[in-house]
Amino acid sequence: MSVATSRPEYATLLAKTLPAVIRSEKENEHYTSLLEELDHKGSRLSAAEQRLAELLTLLIEDFEERHYALKPATPIAVLEELMAANELKQKDLLDIFGAPSIVSEVLSGKRKLTTEHIRNLARRFHVSPEVFF
Repeated sequence: MSVATSRPEYATLLAKTLPAVIRSEKENEHYTSLLEELDHKGSRLSAAEQRLAELLTLLIEDFEERHYALKPATPIAVLEELMAANELKQKDLLDIFGAPSIVSEVLSGKRKLTTEHIRNLARRFHVSPEVFF
């Protein structure tokens, strides 16, 4: 079905769903459930349904980027989170920092991470070095 022949069907879908900029969690949930219904159809979507799914995806992504954006974390906060996620203590990082006092100073903010620390931490935790900047 071409775009020209799907326009009446698309107009009907738009009139039925009334998509608009999402302003509340309730609206987000509503549009998410509509998108899930379309997703369940899989490859059996008509051209009009595909266009509606694309529009709903954009609206949902916009809302979620505005309301659920991750706040930037400090390098130390990232390190502490990685340590917690891997159940590590300060002593477990001696191979990276060389001495207990350096680990302590870095975690307390008295000392900054060096390029070498960042490189080794990225390797150890399998993350991009960028997370420490």
